[in-house]
Amino acid sequence: MSYFDAASSLPLHPVARQALLAAVDEGWADPARPHREGRRARMLLDAARETAAEALDCRPDELRFTSSGTQALHTGIGGALTARRRAGRRLVVSAVEHSAVLHAGEAHERAGGLVHQVEVDRTGRIDAQEWAQALGDDCALACLQSANHEAGTVQPVARVAEVCAAAGVPLLVDAAQSLPWGPVEGHWSLLTGSAHKWGGPPGVGLLAVRKGVRFAPPGPVDERESGAAPGFGNVPAVVAAAASLRAVRAEAEAEGARLRALVDRIRARVPGLVPDTEVVGDPVRRLPHLVTFSCLYVDGEALLHALDAAGFSVSSGSSCTSGTLTPSHVLRAMGVLSEGNVRVSLPPGTQESEVDRFLQVLPGAVAEVRARLGAAPAAGAAEDAGGTTAGDAGPDRDTAADVAATAATPPEGAGEITVDARGRLCPLPVIELAKAVGRVPAGGLVRVLADDEAARLDIPAWCEMTGHAFEGAEGVEYRVRRAGGSG
Repeated sequence: MSYFDAASSLPLHPVARQALLAAVDEGWADPARPHREGRRARMLLDAARETAAEALDCRPDELRFTSSGTQALHTGIGGALTARRRAGRRLVVSAVEHSAVLHAGEAHERAGGLVHQVEVDRTGRIDAQEWAQALGDDCALACLQSANHEAGTVQPVARVAEVCAAAGVPLLVDAAQSLPWGPVEGHWSLLTGSAHKWGGPPGVGLLAVRKGVRFAPPGPVDERESGAAPGFGNVPAVVAAAASLRAVRAEAEAEGARLRALVDRIRARVPGLVPDTEVVGDPVRRLPHLVTFSCLYVDGEALLHALDAAGFSVSSGSSCTSGTLTPSHVLRAMGVLSEGNVRVSLPPGTQESEVDRFLQVLPGAVAEVRARLGAAPAAGAAEDAGGTTAGDAGPDRDTAADVAATAATPPEGAGEITVDARGRLCPLPVIELAKAVGRVPAGGLVRVLADDEAARLDIPAWCEMTGHAFEGAEGVEYRVRRAGGSG
């Protein structure tokens, strides 16, 4: 089995395992007590703090350990907002932040605060100038991830930090995805991380608060971790987290270059191997180990099951794998296709042969799912559609499903048709659209009635991928004008 979901979590690093077992025997006592056992635990905790602080490029006394990355985010956001209440009640975040940040924003709004989301471009990257305009005079805190957890896009944190400093606004950076690869650039004010993202034990988060940043831990506090994480901490897990972070950093440059080459191979070959596929995220300014792509006419959950059966563990942001009708907020903010979404995040040590086997398996898995949904491409579809190769898109190219539908006898003189896909979930509305567009002549109109939330993202994305014109939506009606084609 090839585990390609490193962005979610990693198995325990060998160094973490060794450190954990040693600390279980030596660091079980309360580090707040002055007796011998307590002092021994305290020495281990202090050493771990120094090690982790070095990796974060902060002072040891600026670093707190929490029970998770989510708690680190919630505590950091809540503490900064509480301390800066007089400065204002506005929280500025990007539209693609981790859900933990967005949930903290929702709680802030319920308490009477304001949240301003800065939109991103199609690669998932914010514009520093737009960020500056969003700050205003009443901004208490700004939050920006260093790299996106779904698309892999790296944000311009250093530039944003300059903008925030000029406005006198502290910047909290969610560095959960990037910390294994190196320290965060720029003069940030608060920073968070999560140990299980780099092979440390789960249940350990990092929260760094720079000296001079106003911070008041929310909720009841005690003397531990400067009030940021009340209660008896897990010293052995903290020791293992710090040791494994140092270990992965020592390997990061070489391993990052190796994995980047493997991801480049996936990015380059998937559109040619699987017709009607969109690779998303910034192709250059990205994490070295992560790539995300979406496949038209595919049920994301079914595709993940097919890949799992073939020996590959991957992730997805499709609405049909999330248990809701809403696609990933990250993909929605980027305005890219969500159906049939696959996130591949390679763990350290991934072999070239594993990636090659994935590329061999993927086309068959996609074709199987498409066939099950009645969207199987006809033989030679790509060549029939204007002579383009699979993965190309343009106004004279019909999709594979479009070509298959054109083979049927279209109604005489049908210049406009309506497809009722209400009650049908992703990817069926887009499949029905693809079939219907072949039944109208060039310039003809297809009205699609769809009440699935994913349709608001996937129908415009389908049009952009295939070259047809999206003319807008009103309620549950989507209007698509056929561009070129053989009709």
